[in-house]
Amino acid sequence: MALDHTRDFFHAEAFTDDPLNLQTTSPWLYATRWITHFCAPVFVFLAGTSAWFQHSRKTTAELSRFLVTRGLWLIVVETIIMSFAFTFDPGFHNIFFQTIWAIGISMVLLGVAIWMPFPAILAAGLVIFLGHNLLDYYEAGLAASPGFFYDMLHRGGSATLWNGHTLHIFYPFLPWTGLMLLGYCFGSVYMNRQESSRLKFLMVTGAVLILFFVVLRAVNGYGDPRQWTVQKDTLYTFFSFMNVTKYPPSLLYISVTIGPALFFLAWADKARGKLADIITVFGRVPFFYYILHFYVLHLLCMVLFLARGHSFSEGINTPAPFRFLIPGEGYPLWMVYVIWIAVVATLYPLCSWYSRYKQRSTKWWVSYL
Repeated sequence: MALDHTRDFFHAEAFTDDPLNLQTTSPWLYATRWITHFCAPVFVFLAGTSAWFQHSRKTTAELSRFLVTRGLWLIVVETIIMSFAFTFDPGFHNIFFQTIWAIGISMVLLGVAIWMPFPAILAAGLVIFLGHNLLDYYEAGLAASPGFFYDMLHRGGSATLWNGHTLHIFYPFLPWTGLMLLGYCFGSVYMNRQESSRLKFLMVTGAVLILFFVVLRAVNGYGDPRQWTVQKDTLYTFFSFMNVTKYPPSLLYISVTIGPALFFLAWADKARGKLADIITVFGRVPFFYYILHFYVLHLLCMVLFLARGHSFSEGINTPAPFRFLIPGEGYPLWMVYVIWIAVVATLYPLCSWYSRYKQRSTKWWVSYL
């Protein structure tokens, strides 16, 4: 996650070309972008799983109230705290609905859905997961946007809120909500099995999703609006095959990310050692880490912008929605990796401190952060 956002702020080609553009990308750049596809779906899926875990110590009414209020809080965070982190624009001329918004609105809907019988929740999740790409056929025939609310539901896009203020919907919520519902149901299976049975379930389910992806993608029909094509060589043909749609997340995109993630979860279930401890620290405070890393990256972007000879006045008047960032200006990819590693290492002590504080604290508001 932090790698992709570091690329956005510092790579010279971040806003001049698509790293998944097979006509211009390199294998290393393609891999740098593609590997980060795992972040958002795993966040959303495990947010649903976490809700199931909480259901073991909360009544349905308590959990519903928590999910709805925390979901609304996340939408406020996305609108204000995260939009400012993206842009450094105190006038909020551009508001971005991305990952935190998707988790927030999906939590609100899950907070309502948990009152339904478990089979109904599972059925709703499966119907959305398997069927939402049917809307692609409807959207393909549209000459114009069907409206703001539909864009929020599935299509995405931009809408003018009032004069000079624009909302950019990168994460239309329908497929993300379906994924969170499935994550919630997954929690039931995960908790109610013995360790050996649980690991087998993770491996089998992960393998089924990967096989499902390979077969359906090979057919080149349903499941993703972008078809793969034969390219100049085998490697780039493979890149085309793997180049699935994130905005909104297609059936194939979710399958090829959640499938391997379940394999990783099976492995991580027994992982021990220093590396596992470090990863666990970040995993205990993902929201804290998510907000903090954006501000650190953009502040560092500002510092380097000024260090390259630009003035502060130039920085706050850059043509892009993002202050102190000029498309086409930046650093090579290897430098992106150096900055990424440095930022993650810098944030580790803060995340470790907050993780300990969060475990000790009994304050009600800590569960919202």
